Amino acid sequence: MSTYVAGHRGMVGSAILRKLQVQGVETLTRTHAELDLTQQAAVRSFMQIEKPDTVILAAAKVGGIHANNTYPAEFIYENIMIESNVIHQAFEAGVQNLLFLGSSCIYPKLADQPMREDALLTGPLESTNEPYAIAKIAGIKLCESYNRQYGVDYRSVMPTNLYGPGDNFHPENSHVLPALIRRFHQATQSGANTVSVWGSGTPRREFLHVDDMADATLFVMELDKATYDRETDPMMSHINVGSGTDVSIHDLAETIARTTGFQGDIVFDATKPDGTPRKLMDVSRLSRMGWQATIDLEDGIQETYAWFLDQSERALRQS
Repeated sequence: MSTYVAGHRGMVGSAILRKLQVQGVETLTRTHAELDLTQQAAVRSFMQIEKPDTVILAAAKVGGIHANNTYPAEFIYENIMIESNVIHQAFEAGVQNLLFLGSSCIYPKLADQPMREDALLTGPLESTNEPYAIAKIAGIKLCESYNRQYGVDYRSVMPTNLYGPGDNFHPENSHVLPALIRRFHQATQSGANTVSVWGSGTPRREFLHVDDMADATLFVMELDKATYDRETDPMMSHINVGSGTDVSIHDLAETIARTTGFQGDIVFDATKPDGTPRKLMDVSRLSRMGWQATIDLEDGIQETYAWFLDQSERALRQS
């Protein structure tokens, strides 16, 4: 019995892979150089040869507000191609069990908070990441359509904002939490007196440690079908995964400042976009199934910063 983890080098995929290996599960992986998931023929060949028993689709093109605004065509095209190829070719190879990882950005910009699963497709999306969101919605509907037509068991989980070891700390293309870690770290190292943060600081965001996400992913994968079907609907089958609590960007910045030892002033640049005013997931569906997050945000940020420092030191030693 083998499990193919698509996107095993990414933050989420690598965390899932670690947990599977601890459990002694036989895993299949391919790097992007070995298998380009946007190429239909290559994915077909891989699936037909390897014939995995289970597929976890964690591969995606991801990025923050700047990246989504700058490369909208790449975000919608590459993600739709990855999802279409992996899901369809998994079906063609006889895979009965698949789990697709989506995103909380699938919900309308002004969705009621906390966001319930049935808020999907009830209003306009946040414009800065609409292409990415559309692709993720397509992934959910691909899974549901194959379930309805062919009777397979393809499930979807919608993670909130994730962070942790393996995150992307790029100065322009990263998400808010790792971007702030890098910015505050550099300010501390250089002795800067101020750090500028995009936006007003008032938007609220929910964050989930990647190890919690990996645990939730395998929890949902292993649920018996009767329990999964009882808590979901054939046309609204996705499950929110989050911590159930949120924090303002202002408070997040202060927490990261403390973690990195920054003692200067934090300046919020209101000329930069805020994005969605609030993004908090309603996680009651998953809670009823028996799962909840366990890693505290401040503890998780400290662990993530320690990982960032370790990677930075390794890079210096190798240069």
